[in-house]
Amino acid sequence: MMLTLLALVIWLGAWALNHRLSRLNAPWVGTLAPIIFGVTLLLMWELLVRGLNVSGVILPPPSAIWVSFMRNLPTLWQDLVQTVFKGALSGYIIGVISAFVVALLADRFAFLRRGLLPVGGFLSALPIVGTAPIFVMWFGFGWQSKAAVVVAMVFFPLLVNIVAGLRDTTVQQRDLMTTYAASYWQVLLKLRLPAAMPFIFNGLKISTTLALIGAIVAEFFGSPTQGLGFRIDASRGRLALDVVWSAIVMSAIAGSLFYGPVALVERAVTFWHPSQRK
Repeated sequence: MMLTLLALVIWLGAWALNHRLSRLNAPWVGTLAPIIFGVTLLLMWELLVRGLNVSGVILPPPSAIWVSFMRNLPTLWQDLVQTVFKGALSGYIIGVISAFVVALLADRFAFLRRGLLPVGGFLSALPIVGTAPIFVMWFGFGWQSKAAVVVAMVFFPLLVNIVAGLRDTTVQQRDLMTTYAASYWQVLLKLRLPAAMPFIFNGLKISTTLALIGAIVAEFFGSPTQGLGFRIDASRGRLALDVVWSAIVMSAIAGSLFYGPVALVERAVTFWHPSQRK
């Protein structure tokens, strides 16, 4: 009971602190507020689980997950290399390059745009649990099948964003470039591609999450004895839920490190866009 009350007190104190910080106009507030929220959430999780005597099989406390994470860190690192660097990252790069090439072709030729986008919407709606086993049968149990699943997941969302971004220019802007006798490629490189950058980075950020999810889910249907998806599936079968949570933590860290650089590059490239102004 005391631990539950302590969790409530911590929550109210953190809420009051964040409410006070929100009134400040300092640049460090945007960094400090989420840290306070995250620490508060972990403290409440720890106190409520212990105070309410929740079984570790249902929900282990963060301290137990951290102990398991550090104990299994060498194995989790090997899983990370297999899932992220071999499967997710390779598939992400291939998918991004392919989407850019096809988007430029679709933008150049109207019949491709009219034909590809409806097909892309249909294929992107296919469930990964149905397509992943097919790719595993096609490409084997190695990282290649995971990369293929990632390519299928990131290709069409990114394609749609790029095509939409390339068309996000006004008639006056295009007429001005025509007045300057600019060629198609000059208009593309100096007007349309810069204007499309917010759309492109939106697709790139969405694709980072899709790539990691696709690689992990694909490992449920066939994988060598490594990988975060394999570790979650194998540990779940042995009821080693502390290892399952450790793999989830590693996946969350990998996802944040995957998403973060893309967001930083977006801020540097699209500094002129209203969304980046504070």
